Amino acid sequence: MPTLTEPKVSPRTPQDDPTALLPKKLARSRPLFDPEIVGRAIRASFGKLNPITLLKNPVMFVVEVGAALTTLFLIRDIVTGAGDIGFTVQIALWLWFTVLFANFAEAMAEARGKAQADALRKTRTDALAKRLTSGSKIEQVPSIRL
Repeated sequence: MPTLTEPKVSPRTPQDDPTALLPKKLARSRPLFDPEIVGRAIRASFGKLNPITLLKNPVMFVVEVGAALTTLFLIRDIVTGAGDIGFTVQIALWLWFTVLFANFAEAMAEARGKAQADALRKTRTDALAKRLTSGSKIEQVPSIRL
């Protein structure tokens, strides 16, 4: 009796997959820390320090308020000549670092999403559509114009 064997199927790579969204030339992903994306994310992370922007994320808003208050207490201690300010400096730095890092991570995700959308937009092809004119005439127009 012949034995049944499963056919050998080679694993598909994203470039060979006919259902892939991107063509072979655009399927290459960007590195995690692409300089263009990182630069855009750094600028955006400082722009997101606006309290109105941070109100959308209440946890980070509270951390930013805490960082601002701690910084004010630190300035007060420096001006009045308080003795031990090392602890206050560390707390202020850690709070500001937390807010900036959270903003940076969010901006990186947004920038990577925008870069991916741009890459998909570049793959768009112009399909022709048929349109009926007023005189029952059919004309072909690019689908983007519809």
